[in-house]
Parts: sequence; structure tokens; C-alpha cells
Amino acid sequence: MSSANSNLRHIVLITLSAAIGGFLFGFDSSVINGANGALKTHFNASDYQLAWAVSLALIGAAIGAYFAGRLADMFGRVRCMLAASGLFLVSAIGSGIPFGIPDFIMWRVIGGVGIGVASIIAPIYIAETAPAHLRGRLGSMQQFAIVIGIFVALLSNYVIVRLAGSANNTFFGSFKAWQVMFWVEIIPAALYGIAAWKLPESPRYLVHKGRLEEAKEVLAKIDSEGVNKEIESIQETFKNEKPAKLADLFEMVGGKKRIAPIVWAGLGLAILQQLVGINVIFYYGTMLWQSVGFGESDAFFTSVISSGVNLVMTIVAIMLIDKIGRKPLLLIGSIGMAITLGTLAACFMSANVDGSLPKAAGVIALIAANLYVTFFAATWGPVMWVMLGEMFNNRIRAVAIAICGLAQWTANFIVTWSFPVLTGKDGIGVGPTYMIYTFFAAFSIFFVAKFIKETKGKELEEM
Repeated sequence: MSSANSNLRHIVLITLSAAIGGFLFGFDSSVINGANGALKTHFNASDYQLAWAVSLALIGAAIGAYFAGRLADMFGRVRCMLAASGLFLVSAIGSGIPFGIPDFIMWRVIGGVGIGVASIIAPIYIAETAPAHLRGRLGSMQQFAIVIGIFVALLSNYVIVRLAGSANNTFFGSFKAWQVMFWVEIIPAALYGIAAWKLPESPRYLVHKGRLEEAKEVLAKIDSEGVNKEIESIQETFKNEKPAKLADLFEMVGGKKRIAPIVWAGLGLAILQQLVGINVIFYYGTMLWQSVGFGESDAFFTSVISSGVNLVMTIVAIMLIDKIGRKPLLLIGSIGMAITLGTLAACFMSANVDGSLPKAAGVIALIAANLYVTFFAATWGPVMWVMLGEMFNNRIRAVAIAICGLAQWTANFIVTWSFPVLTGKDGIGVGPTYMIYTFFAAFSIFFVAKFIKETKGKELEEM
């Protein structure tokens, strides 16, 4: 498609509407940050119970991500978005009125499935509706929406706590502050459903289903010239196609089947993005800062600052991704995260007997934590999602992204579940835990340098 004829306004509106799913992804996954301490007190939960309460939503996300690709191929991208909005809505209502940890987990798992679906559908949809010369920046809108969701969740948590005095205090009527934190999500969940209802279907899905006239109408709004040629190009990639399945991710080498290198590359990106421990900051940040000596209000505000840094640096990434390229940004991020995580580990290892940090170490830890978020948000945060949306060819894209999404959410679950256990009274401590994240950040430098290829500026049909 020629950049001169791209209907930029239409493309941006499509992308922003689809990215509301990313906003809910960020909001739903991070709203727990302000509620987990109150939940632990309210239900007198152990470290293990808290770990399950926070992390099992991610198993729901893994399930949603795994099936999202196939559902998208069967029913369309837009219908999957509508389903995800319904899951978010139900989860938001139920999470605020739990009778105990078990049913709280159930509501969070329902929301988790919505997160998983949204995390896969948005990059597929954006990649399939954006022209190649804008795909990096528009694909980054997914991550931008995620970080806005994180920021709004943590900011609303902070405001609610400031008004209530504590997350476990009554906010209005007989309802506590932590319950209201979850109910705030009802508003964006409803907006997501309304926006998805008005979206056009993906042209590549329409071509795949033989709905060529509808596909032409959608493509004409994206680029008024070369529509027939684009239809032919998409059709060419689907020739002799059988329904995508897991076996398509393997190739024959020396008479033996092995996972295709491009799939390994996608899996590595998806897993390493989580094993560097980024979501510890956004799921447990408030508890973490309280555990090392910050007051409740200061700990909430610190989490808001980190999410603000995350938001600003994601904007930087959007500006750079189509100029610098994907691979250079990943390498910069890996190096920066390895240094800052190592610094955090050293600071936490210098903690006093009661777990609090000496004043100097506390300041350094706070600076290092926000620099760590800076490097992640400007690189691995958006670049991983952009690359998953564009690195696979049309035939295997949906199933490949589903597998990578499953791996990403499984890694997220492992990190999220293990953090309160590793740092609890019977664990190894915060410092050694951050050394584990440092190792994976260092390993990611080698992984990117050796296994990741640049995708900047390539049409999806070239992959």
C-alpha cells in the first residue's frame, strides 16, 4: 500500500478502538496492585493464598490467549473483542463482591480469560488493518493502551485510598475501598463493547472467508488505490491452505520434525518479556514498597510514579520503533534492564534486619526501579507485541500468536505466583529474587543478538 493514499484518520480510529482491549488488559491486570494487601487482611490469607488469588487470573489469560487465535479464525476478530468486553464486565462486578478467596479467584479468572483474548486479538487485528509503513507505530498502540490502563488503575487506586484513608476502610455505604477499585473497570469494559460493535472486520479475515466485496470496502478506506492488487496478494498467501493447526508450527529437518525457528523466536520473546519480572512492579509494587519501609499512601503514590514513567516511555517507543527498528530497541532494553535489575538486587540485599532499606539504598532502589521501567517500556514492552503481530506469515499467524500468548501468560503466572512465596517469611528474600530477574535480562541480550531478525518495513505477505 502506498503511504500517500493511506486514510490515516480511518486507520488511527480503527487502531484506537481495537486498543481499548489493551487498556482493559492493563487495567484489569494491575488493579489488583492496590487491593492485594487489603484482600490478605480482609480474608486473613496466607502468602500462598495471596499468590493464588493474584496469579490464577493469569491462567485464565493463558487459556484465553491459547484459544483466541482459533476463535478469531472461526468467528472473526470483532466478535472476539465483543466477547472479551463481556468477560471484563462480569469480572469487574464479581471481583468487588467476593464471599471468600475461592469465588474471588473465580471472578478474576473470568477477567483473565478476557485479558488473554484481548492480548491476542488486538495485535492480530491491528497488524491486519495497518499499512506496513505505519504498522510499527500503530501496533505499539496496543502496548500504549496497556500502559494507560495500568496508569489509570494505579491512579484510581491511589485516589480511592487517599479518600478512604486505607484500602481496607469503608468507602461508601458498607463497601470498602478495595471493592470500589474493581468496580471502576465497569466503565471501560462497557466502552470496549460499544467501540468493538462499530469496528469493521479485518480484511484478511474477510478474504479468508471469501467475503471479497466486504474486504474491498474495508481496504478502500485504508488505502483507496491498489485494492484489487492487495486482495490478490492476500489470496495468494491463502492458496492451498488447510485450517491452521499446531502441526503447521513444525518443519522437517533430516527426516525429523522440529519447531520452526521463527516459532522459537516468538516463544523466546514472549517468555523473556515476563521472566525479567516487570509485572512484579505492577502487581505487587505497593506491597513491595510498604515491605521496605514506605507508608501505605507513599507506596501507592510510588506505584503511580512508576506507571507514569511506563506511560511516557511507551510514547518514546512509538516514536522510535519505525525509525530505529525492532532489534536495536530490544538490545538497548535488555542491556538497560540487566544493569538496573542488578542494582535493585544489590539494594534489597542491603536491607535491615526488619526488612526496611537504609535511606541511601531506598533512594537508589527507587531510582533504579523507575529506570528499569523506563528501559522496559521503551523497548520490550511494545516491541514484543508488535513483533508477534507481524513476524509470522498469514497462514500460521493466528495459531502461532496463540501459542506465544499461552507461553507469555504462563511465564507471567510463574513470576506472579512465585514472587510473594519467594519473598515471604519462608522464601529466599527480595534481593535474591531480583537476581533471578537480572539473570534473564542478561540472557535476553544473547537471545536477541543471535535469534531475532528485523521486521521493520516489511509487508505481512513477505513474512
